[in-house]
Amino acid sequence: SFPGGRRDSADGDEVATALRETREELGLQLGTTSVWGQLRTLPNRDGLTVAPVVANLGPLEDLTLTPNPEEVEEVFTLPLAHLLQEENQGYTHFRGSSGRYGYTLPVFLNGPHRVWGLTAIITDLTLELLAPARY
Repeated sequence: SFPGGRRDSADGDEVATALRETREELGLQLGTTSVWGQLRTLPNRDGLTVAPVVANLGPLEDLTLTPNPEEVEEVFTLPLAHLLQEENQGYTHFRGSSGRYGYTLPVFLNGPHRVWGLTAIITDLTLELLAPARY
């Protein structure tokens, strides 16, 4: 999943919340100049609204992550090229109460972990923006 959490009263907006959560969870100090924009808001499974913020972190080799062990169990990355390969893309079908498929969500496979749920939805929306001709 991506860094995230509830908005604090001191946060000015969703971008400020995302930058604070990224600092608290991953130890990355990002400024608003790193922010590319905000995706449309999405509901999570608890009915809360999630406001994904997309930022440029620069080259991964140049990052020093210091994950907060109370909030982050593991950090992994997937290259854009991996996410764009069709063999690494799939869908998960969830059954509705009637026993038929209720809805379908994207899933990303063949990495260190399967990426699914809200993380896969946000990844899917981001790929549509970053690589519309290839995704």
